[in-house]
Amino acid sequence: MYKGSCHCGGVAFDVDGEVQQVVECNCSHCSRKGYLLWFLPRDKLRLTTSENNLASYTFNKHVIKHHFCPKCGCAPFGFGVGPTGEPTAAVNVRCIEDIDLATIKRVPFDGRSR
Repeated sequence: MYKGSCHCGGVAFDVDGEVQQVVECNCSHCSRKGYLLWFLPRDKLRLTTSENNLASYTFNKHVIKHHFCPKCGCAPFGFGVGPTGEPTAAVNVRCIEDIDLATIKRVPFDGRSR
């Protein structure tokens, strides 16, 4: 179980699982924000703060709701639907507490060409 949050703590969550690898996408949104995304079933992420604290942004195909804190601007996760239709969470591992990013395998994804 991991704990994560935005910078100011207004958006906080617990996520259950083991980070084996993350996706490093080069699309215009992910590359600008420096996302390192860990995809997992939506029911593995639990908000520990009010859903009212979330703002969201969608772009391109409007498939993923990128959630962020309207106070500090930090974007800890997004919600969408996986390739087989299952609800999915995309967690920005940079927002998880006490995680050693140097030990996590990064898988490049060419989102810029899609």
